[in-house]
Amino acid sequence: MSEPSDSREPDDAVVRDHSAYWRANLRLVLRCLAIWFIVSYGCGILFVDVLNQFRVAGFPLGFWFAQQGSILVFIALIAYYARAMNRLDRSFDVDEK
Repeated sequence: MSEPSDSREPDDAVVRDHSAYWRANLRLVLRCLAIWFIVSYGCGILFVDVLNQFRVAGFPLGFWFAQQGSILVFIALIAYYARAMNRLDRSFDVDEK
């Protein structure tokens, strides 16, 4: 069997754009994961003794982060990620028009 006659190698500029897009995408994901780690493990487990010196609505801050605060931060992370991905898609002209 022979290959189709219209098979072409991708243009170097297209390959660079794809690489830049995915690098930016990975940076965004890594930022979100770092925030997730700091809030869930840092505030809820590692720094709980320091945070428990402060109170929010009568509860120790470490406990509050483990129970309530982390959920609010995660919801904010989802909103941030959606907005940032839309902005990234527009900047690389791959948005859903």
